Amino acid sequence: MPHAFLESRLVGLLLAPMAGVLLWAAFPDQGAWPLTIAGTAVLHLALRRDHAGWGFLVALVAGLTFFLPHVFWAYHATALVPWLALGLLGGLGVATFGAAWTWTRRLAWVRERAWVHVLAFATVWTAVEQWRSEVPWGGFPWGRLGWSVAGAPTGRAAWLGGVPLVSFLLAAAGALLAVAVTRAVGAVRDRPARGRQWGSVAVCVVVGGVLVWGPAALPLPRAAGTAAVADPPVTATVEAPDRSAFVDAGTSVAQSGVLRAGIVQGNVPNPGDDAAYNAAAVLRNHLDGTRALAGDAATRAAAGGEGTALDVVLWPEDSTGYDPQHEHTVASMLDDVARETGTPLLLGAQEWPATGGRYNVMLLWQEGQGVTQRYAKQHPAPFGEYIPWRPLFRLFSSQVDRVTTDMIAATNPPVVDVPAPVLGRQVRVGLAICFEVAYDEILRDAVRRGAQVLVVPTNNASFGTSPESTQQLQMTRLQAIASGRAAVQVSTVGVSGVIAPDGTLVARTGLFTADRINALLPLRTTWTPAVAAGYWPGWVVSATGGLLALGGLASGMARRRRASAA
Repeated sequence: MPHAFLESRLVGLLLAPMAGVLLWAAFPDQGAWPLTIAGTAVLHLALRRDHAGWGFLVALVAGLTFFLPHVFWAYHATALVPWLALGLLGGLGVATFGAAWTWTRRLAWVRERAWVHVLAFATVWTAVEQWRSEVPWGGFPWGRLGWSVAGAPTGRAAWLGGVPLVSFLLAAAGALLAVAVTRAVGAVRDRPARGRQWGSVAVCVVVGGVLVWGPAALPLPRAAGTAAVADPPVTATVEAPDRSAFVDAGTSVAQSGVLRAGIVQGNVPNPGDDAAYNAAAVLRNHLDGTRALAGDAATRAAAGGEGTALDVVLWPEDSTGYDPQHEHTVASMLDDVARETGTPLLLGAQEWPATGGRYNVMLLWQEGQGVTQRYAKQHPAPFGEYIPWRPLFRLFSSQVDRVTTDMIAATNPPVVDVPAPVLGRQVRVGLAICFEVAYDEILRDAVRRGAQVLVVPTNNASFGTSPESTQQLQMTRLQAIASGRAAVQVSTVGVSGVIAPDGTLVARTGLFTADRINALLPLRTTWTPAVAAGYWPGWVVSATGGLLALGGLASGMARRRRASAA
C-alpha cells in the first residue's frame, strides 16, 4: 500500500545515504552483517517513486555513500582522484540498479503480488551485481552483498549456488523487511484492514528469517573438532599461539589425504611501504620466516610427533620482488632454504618477457630444479596493474604513470601440481592471485580442473591499515564454502588466514607483522552444487534481471501511449 510520505523526494534523499552507511557498516572492519539486510531494506524504501531518472539519482547517492568509505583503501594505495573514480564506478552500479528496479516495478505482477515483488527485487539486484562484476574492463566485484556474510548462516548458501545465491537471499530478505515496514505503517493507519496487514508483517518476518537462517541446515563438510578463531578488526593485536603446532583446517573431512603447509607472512620494513620498492628486505623476511618453519618441524620431531615435516611452503604474491629464473643469487637463496625445509616453495614473483609488459606469477620452486610449475595472473587489476586508455586517464590524474609497465593477462589454468612424497602423488592446488579471489570463475575453474585445496596469495602492503585485507579474507572464506575446499590466504603483511572447507576461519595473523602458520589442509575431491552449476546461476540471473527491467520499461511506455491516446 503506497504512502505519500515514503514517496516524497525529501524522504528518498534522506533514506539513500542511510542505506549506504548501513551497507558500509555491514562489511569489515565493522562487520555487522545483519546491517546488509537493513541497508537493502532502506534502499528499497528510498526507491518508491516511479521515475527511473530519480531512482538512478537516489541509488547513486546510496552507492557513493557505501562505496567511497568501502574502498577507501584505494586512497591509501594511490591518491584522491583514483579513489574517487573507483568509488564512482561502484556507485554507478548501484545507480543502475535504481533505474532498473524502477522499470521492473511497473510490471503488473510485480506491483500487485508481494511475493513476485520480492523475487523481482532480489533478481534485479543480483543481476546488476553480476553485470558490474563483468564490465567495464573485466568488472569490479567488490561490495557484493554476499561478501558481507562469510561468518553468518546465509553465507553457507554459497555451497549451493555460489555468491550470486547469497546476494539473492540477502536482497530478498531486505525487500521482505521493507514490505513488512510498509505493511506495519498501513496497519497503524488503516484500522479496518489492521488484522490482515499485521498478518502480512508476520509472514514477511518468518519468510525473511528462513532466507537468512535456513542455509545453516545445508550439508556443508563440517569438520568435527575444528575450532573457529575470532575475526577482530584488522588493526587489532592477535595473540600468537604456539606457532610450531599444526592448525587443523578440518582433517576429519579429508577425502584424499592431508597437505601439510607452512605459511609465511614476511612483512615489509615499514608499515605502508610497498613490497615492490623493498624487494631485498621483503625477500629476506620471507627467507627468515621459512627458516623458522624448518625450526618448527625440528621442534615437532624432537617432541616425538608423527608427520612433522611439511609438504610445501606458501609465500605471498610478489614475495621475492625479483624473477629468480634470471637472478642467480636469488635462485641460490631459494635453493638453500628449500633444502633446509625439505619442501618446495610456492612463491610470488614478477616476470619481464622480452616482448614487453610483465606477468604476476606464482612459481613452484624445487631445490636444484628451479621452477617446475607456474601460474600467471589471468585477471590483472585495471588501474592498479595496468592502465586502460592511458592517454585519456592521464588527463585526469598523473597517478596512471605510477604503473610504468602494464601487466599482461595470462590464459593458463589456475592450478599447480605440488609433489607430496608422503602421499605418493602430486596434489593439485587452485590459485587466485590477490583481487582474483573476487572473480568466482577463477577458483571454480580450478576446482573443476581437479584442485583439492585453494591458495590465495596477496600483497596488501600498499593499503595501510585499511580493511582491504579483511574484506579479501571474507571473499576467500566465501570461495572456500562455494568450492567445498580448505583455503589459505597468504599475505606479505597480513591479514593471512587458514579456512576450513565450510568457511570456518581456524587461524589468522595480524597486520604489518612477521608471522607464520603451520596448517593441516584437508584435500577434497567432490564438487559442491555451486561448482557443478558453473556459470549457469550467474547467466540465468543476469538474463532474467535484464528481461524484467526491459519488460517493465516496455510496459511503462505502453501505458503512457494508451494514456495519451485516451
